Amino acid sequence: MTVLLQVNELHKAYGAVTILDNATASFGDDQKIGVIGRNGAGKSTLCRIITGHESADSGSITRNTALRLSYLEQHDTFKPGENVLDFLMRTTRAEHWECGQIAARFQLKNEILEQSVRNLPGGFQTRVKLAAMLLGDPNFLILDEPSNYLDLSTLILLENFLLNFRGGCLVVSHDREFLKRTCDHTLEVENGQLALFPGDVEDYFAFKEEQLAQKQAYNKGLDKKREQLQTFIDRFKAKASTATRAQSKMKQLSKLKTIEIAHPMSTVKINIPYVEPKAGVAVMCEDLVIGYPEKDIARDIQVEIDRGKHVAVLGNNGEGKTTFLRTLAGSLAPKGGSFRWGTGLKIAYYAQHVFAVLDPEDDVYTYLLRESAQGVTRQDVLNMAGCFLFKGDDVEKKIKVLSGGERARLVLAGILLSKSHVLLLDEPTNHLDFETVEALGNALKTFSGTVVFISHDRTFVNLLASSIIEVKKGRIMHYPGTYEDYVYHLEQVARGEEEDDDEVVPVSSSNGNGSGGNTAIQESKSGGEKAEMKKLQKAIEKAEGRARHFTEERNKVLEEMSKNPLHFSKDRNTRLKELQIQIEDAESEWNTLVKKMEKIQK
Repeated sequence: MTVLLQVNELHKAYGAVTILDNATASFGDDQKIGVIGRNGAGKSTLCRIITGHESADSGSITRNTALRLSYLEQHDTFKPGENVLDFLMRTTRAEHWECGQIAARFQLKNEILEQSVRNLPGGFQTRVKLAAMLLGDPNFLILDEPSNYLDLSTLILLENFLLNFRGGCLVVSHDREFLKRTCDHTLEVENGQLALFPGDVEDYFAFKEEQLAQKQAYNKGLDKKREQLQTFIDRFKAKASTATRAQSKMKQLSKLKTIEIAHPMSTVKINIPYVEPKAGVAVMCEDLVIGYPEKDIARDIQVEIDRGKHVAVLGNNGEGKTTFLRTLAGSLAPKGGSFRWGTGLKIAYYAQHVFAVLDPEDDVYTYLLRESAQGVTRQDVLNMAGCFLFKGDDVEKKIKVLSGGERARLVLAGILLSKSHVLLLDEPTNHLDFETVEALGNALKTFSGTVVFISHDRTFVNLLASSIIEVKKGRIMHYPGTYEDYVYHLEQVARGEEEDDDEVVPVSSSNGNGSGGNTAIQESKSGGEKAEMKKLQKAIEKAEGRARHFTEERNKVLEEMSKNPLHFSKDRNTRLKELQIQIEDAESEWNTLVKKMEKIQK
């Protein structure tokens, strides 16, 4: 390994708040490092100091002469009317053919290369920036929150890019699944210090738990030893014959020092105020058309969602997910058709930029109290504020001094306190750390009301979704499978092992049997056995592919266990059980589909 970057005793403070305190670390050309830490810990500050966009108060960055550093631009440098190919050639000075070759790795091909970059959806603009990064022939990358606002297809392409990248990188992300898949080292920024661990994020959390348990056991044993020494001293210090020994024991006692346990990541638990469950339909759309005055986004939407269901709205950026949610929330008028909510439902809507309309003179507590439903106590408000990192005196902060991320968390906390029957959530996890994302997912999973949400965080969606609606190519589609099936399909497409499925399956108000059963489906009839056979064959191939994929992963886990028989990993054992279930489910589905095929053939 060649060390490309050295961080030497960096110190950085903003006013009275110290962010980095003599932070030191070294990064090599073969280390793919996931950077984790609480919001405000200093992750982005570290990246900006390394890239030269910010200076440290003291300390230094040592750069190897062989370093070719590149970073993902957070702001746009596209010129008006500039197409993809022109932008890549201008910013990288690479040849026409080379730009096209690299762009193709991010599925930027043919007519897309001639389109204006600014007219592309956000996910495709990020793909263009990634292509520009790679064209610079870097050997070390800095990616600060690259997964925020990315659709799942682009996120998977970014994963593949990082996995195949021959060099080192620092990747700041709150997406646990993304870091787990792409990084083999973990850097935690905590209490102003940098801790670099030679393992992925799951291994690091297991290591921290083990360290904490050891410290707690040591301190417990030390407390017992201290108690024994104190008992001896109290018993014998007054006697002349034993006073010397008692003095000796007192010296021993004074030397006993417990291992300091720094504030560990506490287990966040979010308690959402109870909402009485009700049966019936939450919302029904009939021939709904959504869009804007100048353009229709999706037409002929026939969807029915039952109360108490948790529906993930998925699809690429720019396809209309937010437009659909805005229409259901009433902030955007339908262009045709209709939709209606069930009677007596209180609806709350979390938009990506809703925090822009907050009263800047409100403080955190006042805002949350006003948003809270009747019966919510002061302690309930404080507890919810704490879950979203507003602790102690933070609840007295004025909204005008809060960052964008803090305001977003504040609005989300207020929505959860509102006791609404329906939660419409557009990317609620973008400003949350690992713990809070998982705590929110677990809390909403037990929520008795209805949740319709947009998210590209795989951990969050997997925790919460009971059904999937896909927005794609101007239609609202039910995805006839689980979320794992959906992710697996996109991974196959990204690797070029499967073509993108353009078949449209509109969602209707007839009773459907999708995952979770809460979305009614109207499938277009083929009109003949040939079409049905083709559909079945495709489903059989997908089931067979999933079984093969899960079997390969299981075999890798078993091989790792055989190589390290003394290494115990709870997460690995849990994953092994999950894989066995997934293999059995895929094989069972394959068997059922084959029987259907044989029946038609007969």
